[in-house]
Amino acid sequence: MSPRSASVNEEMRRRSRQRLLDATVELVSERGFEATTLGDIADRAGSARGLVSYYFPGKRQLLQSAVHRLMHLTLEEALERPPRPAGETAGQELLARAIDAILGLARDRPALMRAHMAGLLQQEGFIQCAEQQRLALLLRDTVARFGSPHPDTDYPLLRAQLMGAVVAQLLPGAPMPLARLRLELFTRYGLPWELGVPPGEKPSAGTARQSPLPQR
Repeated sequence: MSPRSASVNEEMRRRSRQRLLDATVELVSERGFEATTLGDIADRAGSARGLVSYYFPGKRQLLQSAVHRLMHLTLEEALERPPRPAGETAGQELLARAIDAILGLARDRPALMRAHMAGLLQQEGFIQCAEQQRLALLLRDTVARFGSPHPDTDYPLLRAQLMGAVVAQLLPGAPMPLARLRLELFTRYGLPWELGVPPGEKPSAGTARQSPLPQR
């Protein structure tokens, strides 16, 4: 049997890593972070346990990469959902879809997103990984298409606002409703409530101020 080519080996490594990320999302969503072990993840992925340590230095890093990949895929699907936005309001529709996609993850996968946000506050903090970088590029492109003249500085602000909204939605004992958080973000960016995927009836107006970002 001839040896596998470098491209085949690379594809096998990519798929193996992807299975570990998928298994992490599934198990943490089902059991929570503390009750999920690296061994559990390897078993669910059908991988040797040593591969987890080969790809990731620890469980927190694995979780961050897994959630960032999920966020990237969810955001990408939302942005590309037919009908594709076109015309003068395309940038607004794309930003609305981005906001809805991230808030929707907090609603649909609370245990997973709560564990992720808690991990960001640990000593190791925000981890730069391939999955995070792909998510960042997609969000930055969305901000640019919305009409920002400075997407490199405006993108981190949007990211911080989305993170804050996710935390507020998942705060134990005092969660804020998704519709209210969505209205706050939509008002800041001057987005009509009807764009994206509205989660029901529009709440009464709040006190949010519109963002200075221009609109096309």
